[in-house]
Amino acid sequence: MNRCTTTPRKLRARLTALIFCTSLGWLAPVLAQDAVRQFPAAARRATLEVTTPPNVLLNGLPERLSPGARIKGPNNLLVLSGNLVGQRLVVNYLRDPQGLVHEVWILNETEALQKRAGSEPTTNFIFGSDADKPKTDDGKTPFNQLPKFPQQ
Repeated sequence: MNRCTTTPRKLRARLTALIFCTSLGWLAPVLAQDAVRQFPAAARRATLEVTTPPNVLLNGLPERLSPGARIKGPNNLLVLSGNLVGQRLVVNYLRDPQGLVHEVWILNETEALQKRAGSEPTTNFIFGSDADKPKTDDGKTPFNQLPKFPQQ
């Protein structure tokens, strides 16, 4: 007495379909890694380094994250700022009305190649208009290169 109502052919077809659908589920995140997200027009480009949260460096300048700041990773999931301490990342960011950094998107390779305001290269020369500004010490200047002041 055979109580099995499905034939081996139907069972094999169902297993094949299950394996195929499961493999597509694993393949989708891999294909979406190079997808380009749509960013707000006001978003600017910078290099972000989290020093001690909420303190960050944007293009080497000290800034601060807002109390409700959101940092989104390349997969668009939220990332905690404490997990990014010491890493230099290419990001797009928005500021809140008080001037604090409020939204940050960590970019993948294809997004980083796109042009955006704020990603202008820095120069290693001084313009004539900047030459007459007083010299300042950033704390990283070697002792023998510090500005000399006249004795009084």
